[in-house]
Amino acid sequence: MALSSAFRASPKTGVVGISRLSKNWLLARAATVYVETLRNIPLLLQLLFWYKAVLSVLPGPRQGYWLPLSINLSNRGLTMPRPIIGEGFEIVLSTVPVAVVLTWVMARWAKRRQIATGQPFPVFRASLGLIIGLPLAVFLVLGAPLSFEFPELKGFNFVGGMVIHPELTAMLFGISLYTATYIAETVRAGILAVSTGQSEAAFSLGLRPSQTMRLIVVPQAMRVIIPPLTSQYLNLTKNSSLALAIGYPDLVAVFAGSTLNITGHAIEVIAITMAVYLALSLVTAALMNWFNARVALVER
Repeated sequence: MALSSAFRASPKTGVVGISRLSKNWLLARAATVYVETLRNIPLLLQLLFWYKAVLSVLPGPRQGYWLPLSINLSNRGLTMPRPIIGEGFEIVLSTVPVAVVLTWVMARWAKRRQIATGQPFPVFRASLGLIIGLPLAVFLVLGAPLSFEFPELKGFNFVGGMVIHPELTAMLFGISLYTATYIAETVRAGILAVSTGQSEAAFSLGLRPSQTMRLIVVPQAMRVIIPPLTSQYLNLTKNSSLALAIGYPDLVAVFAGSTLNITGHAIEVIAITMAVYLALSLVTAALMNWFNARVALVER
């Protein structure tokens, strides 16, 4: 479904929102142009643009654009090597949650240590080393139980590998870039809601601008960002139904198209589709409300 593949639109939207407040003139103007342009163009037109004006006019597989790692971009989609999982790879995957738990324990220990001694601990770098290093070490010890099947051009198409079809690519680009503009504005509004006195106090203590933003401003801004961010995630869930316009077989296409044509029960099929979207929206809202309660200001 386009819904599941596009749920996390633009993980760097916070960077875009902060970039609009940057003192770098070029960076701030570039972020402004991006936000003000894509935010004011209807999403349906953007989906049609990516699908009809960008991806559909690409050359065929033989004349396609070769990218690094044997990736080919053509009008058939994005063809890339397919991973083949070997024996023992599940052990590598099992080390990921272990590394996450160890990271959480280490972060709590570092916080208690800093409160007691005043000495900071490089939590980010250590966490990165745990989450990446532990699975990588187990992967190498087990003899690298992962191989790749590379696509080969035979005739007029590729054989082997895996393909991301143009419809899905258009959905990812269109919905992600469109929703990212609204989330970026939400982030910018949350940062501007924090009093400038907080930053000035941090500077007077000797904190660098990056530390001030990460440790002082953003934690306070999250209390303003989360509620409107919930609305944007709900809009993202519902906007994924526009995949039907570019022929991607999402939830609406499967239920309203295939199921309706087979059964002929229009009211029941539409009701089921609405119930599924309602359930997804309620789950999203519940998770975001829980997160909002976690970051809310606790009064003594």
